[in-house]
Amino acid sequence: MALLTLSALLSTQALALEIVATAPSMGALVRELTGTDNGLAVLAEPDRDLHSLQAKPSMIRALRDADLLVALGADLESGWLPAAINSAANRRIQPGQPGYFEAAAQVPLLDVGGPADRAGGDVHPVGNPHVDMDPRRMKQIADALAERLALLDPSGAEHYRRNATAFGDKVEARMDGWQRQLDGAIGVVLYHRDAVYLLDRFNVALLGTIEEVPGVPPSGSQLKQLANQLGNLQGGDGIILFAPYQSPKAPRKLAAELGWPIWQLPLQPPVNADGDGWLRHIDRWVDAIANGG
Repeated sequence: MALLTLSALLSTQALALEIVATAPSMGALVRELTGTDNGLAVLAEPDRDLHSLQAKPSMIRALRDADLLVALGADLESGWLPAAINSAANRRIQPGQPGYFEAAAQVPLLDVGGPADRAGGDVHPVGNPHVDMDPRRMKQIADALAERLALLDPSGAEHYRRNATAFGDKVEARMDGWQRQLDGAIGVVLYHRDAVYLLDRFNVALLGTIEEVPGVPPSGSQLKQLANQLGNLQGGDGIILFAPYQSPKAPRKLAAELGWPIWQLPLQPPVNADGDGWLRHIDRWVDAIANGG
């Protein structure tokens, strides 16, 4: 009975914060660490492009009352989130405050460098922001987020830390199996460099991207050049993957030209996912790559 009472008390303490997550993957981590949906708002559905959302009144209302904002960061949400934060006029979640948390700031990034000119497309000179596609980085982010939650809500500190450790254990329990599935997998063509963390983690070859300029649909000549390059690869096999918000026209044309399988996969888990839901999201990607769609 004492243990039950303690568990119930910790769950109650975990409801102490109003939290806003920009992406379903970040919402999944919040649910995993707090053990609840209560007090959590997720700003984007899984089929939306986080580069190009619009700041809406509903977002601003959620941000106005938030104690903690959990973003992916690395400029992924830079086109809309700063405006939403400013409109919310909530000092607690301003960048530099304890209530502002960026996942990408907690881990080493890929694709660092490059021009900072937005005229060149969806460029991220600080690094690739799609860190939520790498299980080990998500484990690190969970640990860092648990510490931020503990700072804001000291009474629930052990609850958050214990849940972060449990999430990390679940990640590690899957790693060998994922690697076995992907050993010897065919290479991947992505529409955008949004799943490179997953490919890099498991040593799967990235054969190319459909976008020559990030965020800009390819021209017919660019697509033809890519098809020629891919057709001349040794081995000659690959899979083409793209997200629901990316136009299927170019991927389908490339797949028809090469005779390769094509698969549409969300970059985010379901909006109501917890840590287990996020792990199933990675399962889906691993299965698609391992089985050629």
